[in-house]
Amino acid sequence: MSKNEEKDFKQIADAVVPAIGGKDNAVEAFHCATRLRINLKDVSKVNTDGLADLPLVKGVNLNTTSNQLQLIIGPGLVDRATAYFVKYTGIPAQSNQDDTGDTPEKDNQTGKKRNWFQEFLDDLTGVFTEVLPAILAGGILIGLNNLLTQRIFGPEALTKMFPGISGISQIIGIGAGGIFAMLPLIIAYSATKRYGGRPVLGLAIGTVMMSQSLPSMSDVATKAAKPMIANVFGWQVSMTSFGGQIIVALIMGWLVAKLDNYFQKHLPGVIQFVLAPMLTILISSLALFLIVGPIGVTLSNWITTGLLWVANTLGVFGYAAFSGVQQLIVITGLHNMFGAVETQLIATTGHDFLNPLMSVALMGQGGGVIAYFILNRKNKKAKEISISAFFSILFGISEPAIFGINLVKKYPLIGGCIGGAIAGAYVYLTKLTAVAFGTTGVTGIAIAAPQNNGYVNYFIANLIGLVFGCIFSLVMAKFINPDKNK
Repeated sequence: MSKNEEKDFKQIADAVVPAIGGKDNAVEAFHCATRLRINLKDVSKVNTDGLADLPLVKGVNLNTTSNQLQLIIGPGLVDRATAYFVKYTGIPAQSNQDDTGDTPEKDNQTGKKRNWFQEFLDDLTGVFTEVLPAILAGGILIGLNNLLTQRIFGPEALTKMFPGISGISQIIGIGAGGIFAMLPLIIAYSATKRYGGRPVLGLAIGTVMMSQSLPSMSDVATKAAKPMIANVFGWQVSMTSFGGQIIVALIMGWLVAKLDNYFQKHLPGVIQFVLAPMLTILISSLALFLIVGPIGVTLSNWITTGLLWVANTLGVFGYAAFSGVQQLIVITGLHNMFGAVETQLIATTGHDFLNPLMSVALMGQGGGVIAYFILNRKNKKAKEISISAFFSILFGISEPAIFGINLVKKYPLIGGCIGGAIAGAYVYLTKLTAVAFGTTGVTGIAIAAPQNNGYVNYFIANLIGLVFGCIFSLVMAKFINPDKNK
């Protein structure tokens, strides 16, 4: 941490503590991919004036539903800012367990009953924030390998034109494929850690899920292999490996953590060291093949089939509707659910049609920022905010634009949604998809599927969102507080 960075973190902490009504009004602090989040006892004590002007802070959002203050700082930087904030202020870091290892039904400091859905979203955020670097690495590597192996720059692929790089392409392919092939194992590890279990036991149950002694689910589905049959008290259990089953991995991570905490709490210390992990993996393995696996696979199939049904049935209108409202979903925090859905889509179909829709929705909001810049080009502060927000948009981060400008002014938000919807229709018409997820905007082109002129259409689709987002924002500015938007 540089001295300048530490100075900025200290300035943020010194301003935030009095702004939230003092340290005693804070329950805990944590972060997602872009935001420092502080859970509060009483949001009525919060004064957000001036927080958006702090160094490194690109936007502020006070969520009165979840009693949470959010400072948009940005990826990479937010984890260091949060670590400093927790250490400097003494506000506890988020923990889902009390000292017994159980998840409390009520907040220990506020006495208020927890909102289970908000807890679920926070947990999902935590799980995917932990594994996002691996997912991003795998996605970008897949995109890079596509550039080397597809006929993009001439009549032949680069590996054919320059045979010397074919080995590099092979290594890249193994690296990218390995990450996504073992993603259930990675998810099980992260989920176990999130729910307070020992992460190594999450890895252990992940190896059970991905066991090489079991036939793959896809081979069984295509009749290329037969499932292994286990006789459990007369119950003929059909067993396959669970490659690509993210929902199953999430549930198993939760179950392993609960079992691990239970056995550590109730077994005598003499035998706890040996029996707690053994019983955790034994019971988890039985639950995996007898209960969780079948239910999780069914749920995963329902989600994938439902999404594909919507895409195929509603067609261009479904795509336009999704990209039109996707950034509104970001405001609510529900977008954290998409990670599990996108991962399941890729595992099941090999492609993710949601990723380009999210990218054009993002660029629509970027168009709204440009409109704000045009209307306020003589205001130095407005120019600085809009330039910073726009560059964040280009690299896949919309929170600074949404919470710093578009949601406040309203017309850029509405115009941006319209621009995103128009671009979403173009995504459908050009059959644009992605081979991975986790990044949008400029860097998202690396994971665009090369089929159907994917790279060109990705650029055009995002440009459409940007241009029409700007145009419709300028139009909406004439109807929403026109005097203030001159």
